[in-house]
Amino acid sequence: MSITEQINDYIGSQSEVKRSELQTLHDLILNIKPNCQLWFLDGKNSDGKVVSNPNIGYGSYGIQYADGTTKEFYRVGISANTTGISVYIMGIEDKKYLAETYGKNLGKASVSGYCIKFKTLKDIHIDILEAAIRDRLEQK
Repeated sequence: MSITEQINDYIGSQSEVKRSELQTLHDLILNIKPNCQLWFLDGKNSDGKVVSNPNIGYGSYGIQYADGTTKEFYRVGISANTTGISVYIMGIEDKKYLAETYGKNLGKASVSGYCIKFKTLKDIHIDILEAAIRDRLEQK
């Protein structure tokens, strides 16, 4: 199954509200960066054990670990969670940047060093979320 098919299946498997909101975010991100690399992570580790919620990723950047090894990973990700939706903004070195730059204007959301979590799109200012996504996807 292709990554696009996995993404469509994942979005389609959600409740009606989450399905609609994930599709809205998916379309928004693809409008920002139409030809970005797509990722789908099913949330399982190499032993097949569920370790996280499945998530859709967009873009690519290199992670360098302390031991010198590197790995490619997505820049922005989205995922349904038990209470709503998480948007992951990956690869930001300053763990206060996301909260300080976007958090106060975002609306009813919790913002950590790399994750924006909210119950529904109606609770947030989508233009501010779009700015945070655009900021990361358009970085060199």
